[in-house]
Amino acid sequence: MKVAFTAYGNSWRDLVDIRFGRAKGFFIIDTDTNETSYVDNSANIDAAQGAGTSSAAAIVNSGVQELITGKVGPNAASVLKTANIKVYGGIGYTSIQEAYDRYIKGLLTEQII
Repeated sequence: MKVAFTAYGNSWRDLVDIRFGRAKGFFIIDTDTNETSYVDNSANIDAAQGAGTSSAAAIVNSGVQELITGKVGPNAASVLKTANIKVYGGIGYTSIQEAYDRYIKGLLTEQII
């Protein structure tokens, strides 16, 4: 399964970005193989509008099944819900490694969208 984290960078040590639509990028972990990848989202940082839905489309196109972030807005949430992607919110300013450890231990709360 693929899990994405909104991220400030492309390593386990980088912090989880509390923003979804304007996150710098998405750090993706395949939990079956432990392979990681990174999707650059910097084009949306300064977008006048539509950053959330554009970012949600990038997540969907990456084959992600679960997303860990700070908060997802209503338009992006609608796109993610349609794609059956679970969202865990309220995470930020912690390393991707720490957030992943909390995810594996079942300590994150699913955001109802």
